[in-house]
Amino acid sequence: MIRVVIVDDHPVVRDGLRGMFAGDDRFTVLGEAGDGREALAVTEALTPDVVLMDLRMPVMDGVTTIRELKARGSAARVLVLTTYDTDSDVLPAIKAGATGYLLKDTPREELFRAVVAAHRGESVLSPAVAGRLMGRLRSPAKEPLSQREIEVLTLIARGCSNRETAKRLFISEATVKTHLLHAYAKLGVRDRAAAVATAIEQGLIRRD
Repeated sequence: MIRVVIVDDHPVVRDGLRGMFAGDDRFTVLGEAGDGREALAVTEALTPDVVLMDLRMPVMDGVTTIRELKARGSAARVLVLTTYDTDSDVLPAIKAGATGYLLKDTPREELFRAVVAAHRGESVLSPAVAGRLMGRLRSPAKEPLSQREIEVLTLIARGCSNRETAKRLFISEATVKTHLLHAYAKLGVRDRAAAVATAIEQGLIRRD
């Protein structure tokens, strides 16, 4: 029997998942948690085989929780179960040590098969996530943004004008424009809005 812990900040989601697993004698739900910090305590106390992990939660997000579980030497396999499939969600979770990544619209039987596979240590990806990762692998590598270009885009994302950005970074407006042009070229975009959106999607700057 595979021992499972459910981590999600929505009680209705946790109840639904618990009910699903209760109907299959291959699984037993040991416990649940509503945020990352609680998940660490529950996982350490109950030592499950598989942790179903949401990503966006209060107190401590899923990626940080996965990373901390690995740092603490937890043997539990972490299977991400979320509604988000952008690069800024998928890549950090996998890099942090997630065994698999599924979306919440995954059918029941596919979820069960994924939990069994994760328990065996096999990587499990939803088709949408697998397609996104393959696309990234097939696309040619692009020159990364410099730290200054990231700083400029971060301020632009917060609504700063070129003049305000220049003032905050103690550089000239002309230099700000140069950094933006270089960022456009590296991101393959043509304007500020597209640059900010692409940088957020790729996890280069924060959403806030």
